[in-house]
Amino acid sequence: MNGFFTLVYKELLRFWKVGFQTVFAPMLSTLLYLLIFSHALGERVQAYPDVTYTVFLIPGLVIMAMLQNAFANSSSSLIQSIVSGTHVFMLLSPLSYQQIFAAYVLASMVRGLVVGLGIYMVTLGFFELPLYSFAWVFVFALMGTALLGALGIIAGIWAEKFEQLAALQNFVILPLTYLSGVFYTIPSLPPFWQGLSYLNPFFYMVDGFRYGFFRTSDVSPHLSLGALVACFLVVSWLTLRMLKVGYKIRQ
Repeated sequence: MNGFFTLVYKELLRFWKVGFQTVFAPMLSTLLYLLIFSHALGERVQAYPDVTYTVFLIPGLVIMAMLQNAFANSSSSLIQSIVSGTHVFMLLSPLSYQQIFAAYVLASMVRGLVVGLGIYMVTLGFFELPLYSFAWVFVFALMGTALLGALGIIAGIWAEKFEQLAALQNFVILPLTYLSGVFYTIPSLPPFWQGLSYLNPFFYMVDGFRYGFFRTSDVSPHLSLGALVACFLVVSWLTLRMLKVGYKIRQ
């Protein structure tokens, strides 16, 4: 277990040493989103009864930042070590592939949670945000960051250069998070786009997370949690399989 905790510590230290880039920069960009959208649409749009659009936005922006940073943590760490060749030291260690998986996912979860908590604490200084159930908020935060941390491992192993990883982030992860209901409710969309939104796993993360604040959601939080757990199990199985066979990392 000492090796596992060493790898976790190394991953935590890696992103914290450049905290202005990995923690404070995402916090600033998310707060800018909130400032711009609340100024432009705050008095014109109301998503939920008795909830201003600005307050409606906050949970969505928080979970969006958490997911993107959890993905970025594991994916960037792995591709950097693979490109530089330093990943061989991890492979030569007595760590099992399950421990490697758990260490990267855990570090990604910590980074995502730190960013999300920071944004939440700052917004509390300006807005009164209700909190219906801390348990629902915590569960969806944990499951969402864990899923994106696992996806980041797959991306970091698959990508052969930084351009491929950037393309995956810009053309897959970013659109899925933006189109997950962060800025709107799904029932406000035309039927065709509603159907597509229900196929987006990121929607269930955002909707379930928001339920913990407002006790209102587009679908049942139990359905969202079930969909999220199913996605995590599938992605985890694929990630563990890639690590076990050494896909692209033992060549």
